[in-house]
Amino acid sequence: MRAEQDFDTELAALRAAGRAFAVATVVRTLEATSAKPGAKALVGADGTILAGWVGGGCVRGAIGRAAREAVEDGQTRFLSLRPEELLEAEGVSPGEERAGVRFARNGCPSKGSMDIFVEPVLPRPVLQICGAGPVALALAKLGASFDFDMRLAAPGLDHAPEGVSVSESYAFDTESDAGRFTVVATQGKGDEAALRAALSAGSGEYVAFVGSRRKFATLRARLEADGVDPQALSAVRAPAGLHLHAITPDEIALSILAEIVSVRRGGQREAET
Repeated sequence: MRAEQDFDTELAALRAAGRAFAVATVVRTLEATSAKPGAKALVGADGTILAGWVGGGCVRGAIGRAAREAVEDGQTRFLSLRPEELLEAEGVSPGEERAGVRFARNGCPSKGSMDIFVEPVLPRPVLQICGAGPVALALAKLGASFDFDMRLAAPGLDHAPEGVSVSESYAFDTESDAGRFTVVATQGKGDEAALRAALSAGSGEYVAFVGSRRKFATLRARLEADGVDPQALSAVRAPAGLHLHAITPDEIALSILAEIVSVRRGGQREAET
């Protein structure tokens, strides 16, 4: 019971901290193995076993590698650990993959075999919106329907759309492993402060500025003169959003969210082809 409590406590802590990790589950064993079907372990993004039990040192290396890869690309892994003589008899080499199964050598003296399913658990990406104007609020309302951790940095705002976390300052969480999409929609009220905060926190996957090209050019020149990295400024999408001929705040918000979805899902689609 204590082991289950430790597992659940660590799982809750990882989720609360926005950490990426993997769950390794033993699904089948043959001959003598220290872990049995149903055994689980939480594996950190670096391959370290954080809680639970799926076997000793002779299997942890392979599980750690599989977990690191799973967290990196977001794809599950099916790992089959077998003694070397069994691998040779079946004509497979350690590290080889067949039909979605990755084979690895089990160096334990017991000579048992075990199959382990490794599933990545990734935090929801953050959609960070700066501003309290019509576009910012429209984007916060629209984005809440998608799978984002919604955050609105809006000094002085007295209300926010349901499901959106509101901050009084342009503060960015840099401790979480979650991807971040940032939209500066301050529209003349704190443009420089919000954009500076966004860039100093790291670009994340997407940084966009709501405003005309001329307005951003003026702001960029001022920030560059003050020492902000020109390369980081070059990565900012300005004006924000896909070119949909949008006019109203809701239409502009839709064009921005469409661009974010394109960026977010683009890499996944490329990996599938």
